[in-house]
Amino acid sequence: MSDYLVIVESPAKAKTIERYLGKKYKVKASMGHVIDLPKSQMGVDVENNFEPRYITIRGKGPVLNDLKKSAKKAKKVYLAADPDREGEAIAWHLAHSLGIEEGAKCRVVFNEITKDAIKESFKEPREVDMKLVNAQQARRVLDRLVGYNISPLLWKKVKKGLSAGRVQSVAVKLIIDRENEIKNFIPEEYWSITGAFTHKRRKFEAKFYGTDGDKVELKNEQDVQKVLDRLEGDEFTVQKVNKRERKRNPAAPFITSSLQQEAFRKLNFRAKKTMMVAQQLYEGIDLGGKDGTTGLITYMRTDSTRISDTAKGEAADLIKAKFGEDHLGKKQGKAKKDERSQDAHEAIRPTVIHKDPQTIKPKLSNDQFKLYKLIWDRFIASQMAPAVLDTVTAHLMNQGVEFRATGSQIKFKGFMELYIEGSDDQKKDEQKVLPPLEEGEKVKAKDITPNQHFTQPPPRYTEARLVRTLEEKGIGRPSTYAPTLDTVQRRGYVALDNKRFVPTELGTIVIELLEQYFPEIINVKFTVDMENNLDGVEEGGQQWRNIIDNFYQDFQKRLDKAEEEIEKIEVKDEPAGEDCEKCGHEMVYKMGRYGKFLACSNFPDCRNTKPILKEIGVKCPSCKDGNVVERKSKKRRTFYGCDQYPECEFVSWDKPIERPCPKCSSLLVEKKQKKGVQVKCTDCDYAESVQQ
Repeated sequence: MSDYLVIVESPAKAKTIERYLGKKYKVKASMGHVIDLPKSQMGVDVENNFEPRYITIRGKGPVLNDLKKSAKKAKKVYLAADPDREGEAIAWHLAHSLGIEEGAKCRVVFNEITKDAIKESFKEPREVDMKLVNAQQARRVLDRLVGYNISPLLWKKVKKGLSAGRVQSVAVKLIIDRENEIKNFIPEEYWSITGAFTHKRRKFEAKFYGTDGDKVELKNEQDVQKVLDRLEGDEFTVQKVNKRERKRNPAAPFITSSLQQEAFRKLNFRAKKTMMVAQQLYEGIDLGGKDGTTGLITYMRTDSTRISDTAKGEAADLIKAKFGEDHLGKKQGKAKKDERSQDAHEAIRPTVIHKDPQTIKPKLSNDQFKLYKLIWDRFIASQMAPAVLDTVTAHLMNQGVEFRATGSQIKFKGFMELYIEGSDDQKKDEQKVLPPLEEGEKVKAKDITPNQHFTQPPPRYTEARLVRTLEEKGIGRPSTYAPTLDTVQRRGYVALDNKRFVPTELGTIVIELLEQYFPEIINVKFTVDMENNLDGVEEGGQQWRNIIDNFYQDFQKRLDKAEEEIEKIEVKDEPAGEDCEKCGHEMVYKMGRYGKFLACSNFPDCRNTKPILKEIGVKCPSCKDGNVVERKSKKRRTFYGCDQYPECEFVSWDKPIERPCPKCSSLLVEKKQKKGVQVKCTDCDYAESVQQ
C-alpha cells in the first residue's frame, strides 16, 4: 500500500509524476473537474447571495468514489492540479469531497513536470488558495448569469441552439466591426515613382522622396507630372550617403497568446490545436530508456516572459557550444512585465534544454515535433545576441528632385542563425545591397516609372490577428482565447473564408440584439474592467459576490425589458438559385459547423443536402466534360475533383491549372512548397521555378 496519494487531472500527467516520486506515492487522475455547476440549469441561487449549486459531474461518480477509497487508505493526500484558477478550483472541490480538513497543507504546484521541479514542490505544500478559487467562482457564476439568461432569450426570439457569452460576444463584435470597416472603406488614390539606376554597370533601385529638401506626397497624376517635368536628363548626383549600424533584438520567449499566433503563422495550427498539442508536451512524452515519460515544456497557460536563472544558464551553455560565445546575448535584466500580466508562471520554454527537437523527433508525433521545435527555437533564440545590420541610404538629386535608395546587409546574424519571428503582414526580410556610392558621384537613371496605387481596407481577422487584438485590448485571459474562437465558429456566428473570419447573418443579428439591450456585454471597456475585477479577487482586494451583485442589478432590469420588447426574428434562408434534384423545391444556403452548405427548402419532408462547389476554372482532364471543383475531405482538408462525380472519379490533392504541360501536354498542378508554389507536371519531369 502506498503511503501518499497524489491527485492530478490527466492520466498522462499521473504517469510522469509517479515515476519521479517513487514507490511511496500513488498518483491518480481526476480526469479534469469532478464537481461543477449542473449543465441542465443555471446552478446559481440568485436569491441566496449568488450561491453556486455544485454537483458531481455526470459520469464522474465512479472516478470520485475510487479517489475516496484511495484517500482513506493513504496517510496524506496531495492535490496537484494545474497551477492556475481552474486547477485551484479542482483542488478545492476534491478537498471537500475527500474530507480533507480546511487549512490543511495539501496543495502542490509546479511550473514544469521535471524530476527536480516535482520533488521541490512536495517539500513545500500549501493550503488551497481561496483567493484563486473565488476568482474562478466569480468568472463561472458571471458566465452562467449571462449565458443561461440571454441564451434562452435568443432561443425564443431568434433560433434554437444559440448562446451568448461575455468574451465570445466581444470577439464576434470585433469581427463585425472590421467587416463594416471594409464595406465602408473608400479607397484613396496615391502615386509613387520608382527609378532604375546604374553605377559602374551595377544596377540598383531608388524611390522618389520629395523636392527641395521636403518630403512630398503624390496624390494624383498631376502631382507626378510636376515632378517629372522638373527632371533634366538622366543624370543624378549623389548628394549624401548615410551609413549606420542597426541592431535587431530577438523576440521574447513565448507566452500563451504569442504561441497561438506564431503557431498559426508558421505551422497553420488553429488555437485549439496549438493548446491541445502543448498540453501533451507539458504532461509528458514517453522518450524511452532512462528518460521514460518526460514533460518537455513548462506550463503553457502563462502571460509572463520571465525565465528562471537555471534555464538561462543551460541555454547559455548550449549557445556557446553550438554557435560560439559571440552568439550569446548579454545578461538581461528582468523581463518587462505587462501591467495586465499576472506573472504567475514562467514563459513557455523547454524543460530540458539539451533535448533538442531533432534528437527526440522519433519519439514525437509530427504535430508534437513541429510545436516543440517552435518553442525550443524561440526560447534559445531569445537568449542569443542581437543581429547586426549595416544600412545605407543614398540621396540622389536632379534639379531639386530627390530620390532615395536604401540598402541593408546582415553583418552578424546573431539569433537569426536559428529563428526569425513571423509576421501577420507577411513582410519579407529582404537584403538589398547598394553599389559603393560616394558623395558627388554621378549615377544614371535607366528608367523612371510612375505607379498608381489605392489605399487598401484593413484586413479581416485571422486567428492570429484576433488573438493579438484580444490580448492588446485586455479582453479575456490566455486560457480563454482558444475556446472562444472555437465557440463562435461552432455557434455559426462567424465563418472562415481563406483562413479569415467573416460574420454570418446570424452572428450579426445576435450582436445587434445584444448591442440594443445588453450593451455592456459587448462593450470592450466593460469586459476589460470585469477582467481587472476578477484579478482583484485573486489578489484578495475584492469580494467576488459584490462584483456579481453590482453587475446583476442592472443586468436583470435589461433582461426584463428585452423579454418584453424583442419580437420574434425570422432568419430567412438565402436562395441558392437552383432547384432540388430530388423534389423540385428551391435549394437554400444553410450554415453548419463547417460553414455554408446547400439544403432543400422542403425540409423536413426532403432532407437533400450537398456541399457548395467552388469552380477553379479548369476543365476535368479525365472526362473532358466536367469542371474541376474545390472540395473538402472529412478531415476538412482541401482537394480537387470533377463536378460530375460519381460518374467521373478524377481527384487530386494538388490544384490543377488550366494550361497543359509544354513538354508532354499532360496536367499541370500547383504544389505547395515552403517558399511558395511550384508548378509541376503530373506525368513527366517538367517543373517551373518556385513563384515567390
